[in-house]
Amino acid sequence: MKLKDKSPLSLLTVMVCGALLCCTAGQAVGEEYDEDIYGPEAPIIFVKPVKAVEFSHKVHTMEAGLDCDSCHDDLFEMEAGLAEQNDDFTMESLYAGQYCGACHDGDMAFASNKRCTACHIGVKGFERLHSDGGSTDSGH
Repeated sequence: MKLKDKSPLSLLTVMVCGALLCCTAGQAVGEEYDEDIYGPEAPIIFVKPVKAVEFSHKVHTMEAGLDCDSCHDDLFEMEAGLAEQNDDFTMESLYAGQYCGACHDGDMAFASNKRCTACHIGVKGFERLHSDGGSTDSGH
């Protein structure tokens, strides 16, 4: 495609191709999810500091290419739920660069005070997960 070709269809094609490349970066085509490598496949649902936040190991490891030791044991203990017991597990601490905020700082990943619904599923989302047999796991 020539640089002069700026038709809406051409731009859309480039944007879609770019999005697909970004979404599949770090994973081999057809690679199956392996919990021993990537962590639990079922999402972890945090109910504190607010109800509810969904965390996906798959998004962070298989899709983003992070290793388990990127977060464990410096930012989060290996056992799910322990962070929620800490008094400093608050949105303010995330904004200050602790827990999720260590990466979600606006440079490495979207800032923890932006794109809230990317993680926050809210009370209705939490209830939906638990009412329709949605698979959630609060442990490793």
